[in-house]
Amino acid sequence: MTVDSSMSSGYCSLDEELEDCFFTAKTTFFRNVQSKHPLKNVCKSVEETRRPPTLQEIKQKIDSYNSREKNCLGMKLSEDGTYTGFIKVHLKLRRPVTVPAGIRPQSIYDAIKEVNLAATTDKRTSFYLPLDAIKQLHISSTTTVSEVIQGLLKKFMVVDNPQKFALFKRIHKDGQVLFQKLSVADCPLYLRLLAGPDTEVLSFVLKENETGEVEWDAFSIPELQNFLTILEKEEQDKIQQVQKKYNKFRQKLEEALRESQGKPG
Repeated sequence: MTVDSSMSSGYCSLDEELEDCFFTAKTTFFRNVQSKHPLKNVCKSVEETRRPPTLQEIKQKIDSYNSREKNCLGMKLSEDGTYTGFIKVHLKLRRPVTVPAGIRPQSIYDAIKEVNLAATTDKRTSFYLPLDAIKQLHISSTTTVSEVIQGLLKKFMVVDNPQKFALFKRIHKDGQVLFQKLSVADCPLYLRLLAGPDTEVLSFVLKENETGEVEWDAFSIPELQNFLTILEKEEQDKIQQVQKKYNKFRQKLEEALRESQGKPG
């Protein structure tokens, strides 16, 4: 049994919607990587501009912080006024990263001796880091955002330029999740101290540093090939969604036609 095309007036054709899906998938992908304003929900709150805290004030804040920390990950104050502690960074990288190919995992000996395994081979490959993986870092109050990013890349043996990445702080305000890009000179542990240990109040997120036009020359061939793979997958997913939608619509329409033909006129 065939369905009269005249009965589907008011609906675009399957070919038209498939064509729209191809176009949408492509434009959405490239708009995301080329957008000059990738984050619409950026928190514009102003950082504290008051005088630097005194040693006594820092001690009081640390004592208050440690009294609320339930996971034995408190901060420790030194005599010179600096302090150390832990931060957790959520990895939300949408693009593949470049790592050395064909080398063994880093051992404890390598970590202690600070052996750079990435320098032992010129071979490179690309892969996706687990989305929203969490990495815990032990840092100092003088550790900057730039150093945190470099430390994370080193731990995962990522050889991409650190400028491709940015650290954001994520906060909850008025029922919304807001992101703010941190300056490379900011000190994350100080922000952690001010916010307290509750990660619902403040957390850190590593993302791609999307500012201005994309410099395609900065990406390797494996990275660009992965971009194309992602685009092709998005197109196939859209095709399947549209086909499933129209198959369901056709089935219901045929059932309605059969019911109408079985009723007396």
